[in-house]
Amino acid sequence: MELPWLRWWDNQGNSILLTGEERAQQEYQRAERLAEKLRQMGINPDQE
Repeated sequence: MELPWLRWWDNQGNSILLTGEERAQQEYQRAERLAEKLRQMGINPDQE
């Protein structure tokens, strides 16, 4: 059952309160950007 949610945005149109799925996606994208920066520095972020 889906229920409506009250959403809040800032002046730039960014959602202030993210859903769990939105927050997970945001963190995944952040991790990917950081991993790419490490690769550019010659560091393999996947190597243990």
